[in-house]
This record gives sequence, C-alpha cells and structure tokens, in this order.
Amino acid sequence: MATKSFLSSHLERYFDFLRTIRNLSQNTVTSYKRDLKKLENFLINNKISDLSEVTEEIGLAWLSYLFQIGNKPKSIQRNLSSAKGFFLYLVKNNLLKQSPFELITPPKSEKRLPNVLSPEQICNLLNFKPENSFEVRDLAIIELIYSSGLRVSEATGVNFEDFEEGLNFLRILGKGAKTRLVPIGKFAKIAIQNWLDERKKWTTKDGAIFINKFGKRLTTRAVQQRLQKMALKQGLPPVSPHMLRHSFATHMLESSGDLRSIQELLGHSSISTTQIYTKMDYQQLVKVYDKSHPRAKKNA
Repeated sequence: MATKSFLSSHLERYFDFLRTIRNLSQNTVTSYKRDLKKLENFLINNKISDLSEVTEEIGLAWLSYLFQIGNKPKSIQRNLSSAKGFFLYLVKNNLLKQSPFELITPPKSEKRLPNVLSPEQICNLLNFKPENSFEVRDLAIIELIYSSGLRVSEATGVNFEDFEEGLNFLRILGKGAKTRLVPIGKFAKIAIQNWLDERKKWTTKDGAIFINKFGKRLTTRAVQQRLQKMALKQGLPPVSPHMLRHSFATHMLESSGDLRSIQELLGHSSISTTQIYTKMDYQQLVKVYDKSHPRAKKNA
C-alpha cells in the first residue's frame, strides 16, 4: 500500500479543483499529478512532514535533484509550473501565508521551433490517391487538420452536428472546453463529402464523423499511425498530425501576416503562443534574403 504523505489530502482536493472549477482535461490533470507526485516523493524521502517545512531552499533542492537525475530544462520548467500552481492554490485557501516557489525562476532552455512541411510537401502528401474506404477516410481527416489547423484530438472529436452552413464551417471544442468556429477549405470539403458517402456503409449510432472498421470513433493514435503510412506511400519522411497544424499556421502567416486571426483559428488563449510562428516566418525571410540578395551571396 502506497505511503500517504501530509500532502495527499491537499493534492486530491487540488486535482478536484482542476477538474471541476478550472475545467481542465483529464490528460492535463494527469500531467499535474505526475509532476506533483515527484515532489511528494522527494519530500517524503527528505522526511518533510509539514507544509511549514517546505521552504524555498527545499524547492530549489528538488529542482536540483530533477536536474541531477537527467531531466531536461523544459521538463524542469513544467514541474516547477505544476508546483507553483499547487502552492498558490494552498495560499489562496489560507493553508499557507506564502508559496515557497513564488520567487523561484525556471531554468532557461533553447526554444525549438516546430517542424513544418513546405507547401510542396503538403501538396505531395495530399495528392494521395485513396484505394479503399479507409484511405478515403484518412485523406479526409488529414485534409481537415491541415485545412483548419486542428489538433488531432479536435479532429477525431468531430461529430455530425458540429458542421455549420453545410460543410463550410466547423464548430470545434478545444482546450479548456473553449469553442471556436473554423472555416473548411474546398479540398477538405470534397474529401469529407467523399468520406461521408463511404461512411454510409457502416450502421452505427456513434455520432462521430471519423470511425474505425468497428463503427467506433477513430482514436488519435490511429490517425498518427495512418498518417505515417500515408506519408511513406508518398515518399515523404515521417509526418505527425501536429506537423500539419504547424504547417497550417506557418503557411497562413507567410500569406497573410495576420497573427491575430491565426491565433483565433488555432484556438490559442494567448498571442504569445502564436508568436512562435513569427520566428519561423523570420527564418524563412532570412533564407530568401541569403539566397537572393546580391550582397548576401557568398560567392559575390
């Protein structure tokens, strides 16, 4: 039987708060649990038995321990964020006067830009010729993800009633139970209609648009696997659904420069999250400059 620490009851109430009040997804709550379990185990191993004993020095020692056992800066940042959220909750509920993590700053890590496909690679991928019903479905969901910049979980979660004005718009339930309306491109509409015609072969009460051979909602893992297979068939390197979403954002920014609209389409709560694509666009400008400007050419 697992040892219960002095934090156990506080943690359970905190996780209930995240689920019911913050309305966070189960996956997000599970991530918080995983991070805070590490902290709880660290405190148990160091014989900390009361909230008052959790000091800033203890917090720093925990982060140092995470680094020593091989955690990367980004992982440590996430763990620190989880701890800050939990202890702020304790302060707001008058269980502590001040959070021991309040003044601790996270380690810096190099910002990695997401991988994207070029427009030519996207055209190559979507030039896929389906040979059976499931490949018709695969092309439809992949066209939709790229057309509307969806997360893979959002695409698999689409139901019949989510479409508006025929197949022109789609109402998406995103992170934090926030909804947004996204347009659907003409090629995606054609691909979806082709799949809807094929889907009639299944008799199922499931309202999901994208189903498997058993008539059940398609899983995100299945989409990842089918996309990799599709990319391989088209002579492309491994492609993930999130690469399609990143590619959508990058290509939209290159064409329009309208960061606010892209933020809305992606469902980002903060513009700072969307701004990573401006860095990607800037890198592309640098490449074009280096290639084209007479004073930039190495052999000039």
